[in-house]
Parts: sequence; structure tokens; C-alpha cells
Amino acid sequence: MPPTPQSAAATEAATSPATPAVGPYDALLLYSFGGPDKAEDVVPFLRNVTAGKGIPDERLEEVGEHYYQFGGKSPINEQNLALKAALEAELERRGIDLPVVWGNRNWAPYTTDAVDALERLGAKRAVALVTSAYSSYSGCRQYREDLAVTLRERGQLGAEGSTGVQFDKVRPYFNHPGFVQANIDAVADGYAALAAAGGAGDRARLVFVTHSIPDTMETASGLWHAPYSRQHESVAALVATAVSEKLGHDVAWDLAYCSRSGPPSQPWLEPDINDHLEALAADGVRDVVISPIGFISDHMEVAYDLDTEALATARELGITAVRAGTVGTREPFVRGLVDLVLERAALARGEKVVEDTAGDLPAVASACRTNCCLRRHEEPSGIPALCSEDMNQ
Repeated sequence: MPPTPQSAAATEAATSPATPAVGPYDALLLYSFGGPDKAEDVVPFLRNVTAGKGIPDERLEEVGEHYYQFGGKSPINEQNLALKAALEAELERRGIDLPVVWGNRNWAPYTTDAVDALERLGAKRAVALVTSAYSSYSGCRQYREDLAVTLRERGQLGAEGSTGVQFDKVRPYFNHPGFVQANIDAVADGYAALAAAGGAGDRARLVFVTHSIPDTMETASGLWHAPYSRQHESVAALVATAVSEKLGHDVAWDLAYCSRSGPPSQPWLEPDINDHLEALAADGVRDVVISPIGFISDHMEVAYDLDTEALATARELGITAVRAGTVGTREPFVRGLVDLVLERAALARGEKVVEDTAGDLPAVASACRTNCCLRRHEEPSGIPALCSEDMNQ
């Protein structure tokens, strides 16, 4: 089982005064995707998500059907509030005075609302924690671009960064021991749930699932570090090995994808989870645990693509399937996030830090390379992105 050692920064937090442990930061930005709160929000929300793509409202209404099936309310906002409360509780438990502000790219509270809140707090330098564990355009750079564009629109972006609140970010945390351990626990619980449902756990296939991205974005994600798919494969191998040890038998596993969009002519990462279930059924697999390893909470891609569509596909195929939980507010995950904040603070102070990782991949840099995780590797972005080497953030 992957260890969960305390980082040098976390050890310092236990032995030093609270304020120096998080300096130079005076606030934490919990930065997420956002989602609609009611049916009337769905199309405006989707307009934000697809801005610049010229998609008509009629098509957005069709896409929004996923949300309408849940009353137009995405679960992501309440889950972000729960994570915010868990982070605040863990910070308080450690005696760390660091206010947490929540903001979203695509719905209220928007990025500019979060900057307003930080300014009201008197924050001068904040550390951003994105609610995506993996490094890619949509999981990291797009958030950094949104921060830069928001500050530029507010007249607060200079050539070398923010002239208002300055921002750094926590590194992508897919291979942090806290995230890995929380997924191990969730998958082990999934196997217990499968047994309770009458499934044969010793023969059950473990299928990890993440959000698909275009092949061009996959290529771009690997310019400076392991590409998006490889990041998932590393975590999946760790989780499967640890779960095998817990169960006392080998666990066969695969990586599948969900939530693809865009024209059929555009290649995206495959296989789709539903297609993969069909292939497993054809091979005689009758028991499956589905682990949404690419998501940190049970938001719409999990609630619809997995809990609704994939489980329905499994039933039609005669497969007994259960969906393992996401890391959510599990204790190892929340503790690990605070460790990462303290690690980033120590790096910002110029201290030597051992960056805790699990698996075969090194830590991804906290300050991103200039062209890191572009939308397409062959098309450099004309949009500035904060928290990067070229902006001294």
C-alpha cells in the first residue's frame, strides 16, 4: 500500500507557529468548474462552458438534458462547499489560520467574485487549489488562463503577473499519497459493496474511468511531463495493486473514458466506458467495480455518465456492477491537500522540500512551464496563464 508520509512542509506545520507555515500566502482559493443550481441556470451555464464555439441554444438544451434529469441542479456546488468546510476543519485542527475562498470558472461564485472576496479579506498572495487532480489543458491550464483573463479584465494584470492579488497554485496532485490512498479506500469499499450485491469479488474486473479529452489535448499534455492518460495509468496501477493486497487476490483492471463531446470526426481518448463494458461482457466478465479515478467528487459526469448510463449498460449486459466512491472529503485526501498547500508555501519561501509522491512518476512542477498543457501542442496559446514561469508566478 502506498505510504502517506508527512512532507517537510507538513512537519514544519506541526512544530512552527501557524502564520510562518503558510507564508507568503494569506488565503487559499478553492477553484472549480461550477454548475447550475436550477433548471433556469442550465443553458446560461452551458453558454459559459462553450463560450466562443458558436453552439446554438437549441443544441445546448439537448446537452442540458443530463442536468434536467436532476432538476437542473448539479451536485458539484454542494460538494465544493463540503470540501471547503473539510479543508477549513483540517486547517483549524492543525492550528493554521488560512481563510478559504471558493470560486468557479463557469458559474457563481465566478472567478471575479472570488477575487473580490480575496480583496475584502485583504489578501495579497493566494494559493490556488484546482479541483482537478490531473495535468491537462482542461484540468490545469484553462483555470490558469481564466485567472489571467479575469485579472486582465479588472485592469490587474501586468506583464509579469498580477498587480492586485498574486496567485500561485498547488501542483497537480494525482500522484500525491493522500489522493492515492483515498482512492484505494474507495475501491476497497466498492468491492465490499459488490459482494453485498451478490457479485463475485474474486473475479470482478476493476474499471477505472476518467473524463475523455481530444487526442490533440492528450499530446499537448505530455510536452513537459507524463501525458494525461499516463498519469491515470500510474495511479490506477497503484490502486489496483493495493486493493489486490487488501483482498488477497489479483485484481485485473482497465482504464476507460466518459463524457466525450465534440464532432464524431475528432479523435478522443477511448474506450468509452459503455463500449468497454460491452467488450468485457463479450469476454465473459460478469462482475465489475467502476472507479471514477479521474474525478474528485460525484458531480454530473459521475452522476449521469456512470451512475445513470454506465450502470444501465451493465444491467442490460447482465453484469453485476457497482460504482466505487470518489475521494470527496475522505480524510487521507483532505489531509493530503493541506500538506500540498504547506509544501507549496515552503517552496514559495525558497526552502528545500521533498515533494511526496506515490508511484513511478515525479511530481509535476507547481509553477508551470511557459507552454505547458496547451489546448493543442502545435498551436501556442495567445492567452496568458498565471502560475507559470513566464509570469513569475
